[in-house]
Amino acid sequence: MSVLRDLVEGIKGGSIEVVDLTAPLDESTPILMLPEPFGNTVPFKLEEISRYDDRGPGWYWNNISTGEHTGTHFDAPVHWVTARDGEDVSQVAPAKLLAPAVVLDFAAQAAADPDFLLEISHVTAWEQEHGPLPEGGWLLYRTGWDVRAHDQAEFLNANETGPHTPGISVECARYLAEETSIVGLGVETVGTDAGTAHSFDPAFPCHSFLLGAGKYGLTQLRNLDRLPATGAVVVAPPLPIIGGSGSPVRVLALVER
Repeated sequence: MSVLRDLVEGIKGGSIEVVDLTAPLDESTPILMLPEPFGNTVPFKLEEISRYDDRGPGWYWNNISTGEHTGTHFDAPVHWVTARDGEDVSQVAPAKLLAPAVVLDFAAQAAADPDFLLEISHVTAWEQEHGPLPEGGWLLYRTGWDVRAHDQAEFLNANETGPHTPGISVECARYLAEETSIVGLGVETVGTDAGTAHSFDPAFPCHSFLLGAGKYGLTQLRNLDRLPATGAVVVAPPLPIIGGSGSPVRVLALVER
């Protein structure tokens, strides 16, 4: 128990910082917009039930409506057709929801090119400097895109050719899925794939390869600039929705200071 006691004392004393990587959730939270004829998620909505009034004099509460993949959320393997028989969000082992994390920072490249793609060479160069990707851990991909999250149009960055947001190449997505032991991928954008990934072969390779390999996704993260390249621990527990393909999630990182 001394390890857990040390952890609690470290958080209380400030030697371990808890960094919130979660975007606030309200009706203005950006959501993915698919073209017709595809179905779309609904925006988040808060509907008041009572607030210290004749509907309930001593309490305040609300109904909420939202999609599984709204705001900062967790992608379970069954979300994608390549893992149609894979885990739903309720079946993810609890021990996997607390894992080491590394941050690959390519915010400068994404600022210069919104269609920037992470390549295998970027990953291997990072490993040469920082060491291997963590076994059973998260690869958090920083692009600086979270600064746009206040505005749906700026966040999706779409024109007549579709959305333009940074992502990961087909080859790199396959590499991360098949050649590494990471538990999943976390990004700051609306989804784990690039905005132009609808035109890739295969389309949406992060979803296709990573979820197909039984790995997970975290999206619409923020504050990755407050994490070190290595050494953080991420806590990412989604709601255990039976049959669910994903869930909004409060993602926290523990960082030694």
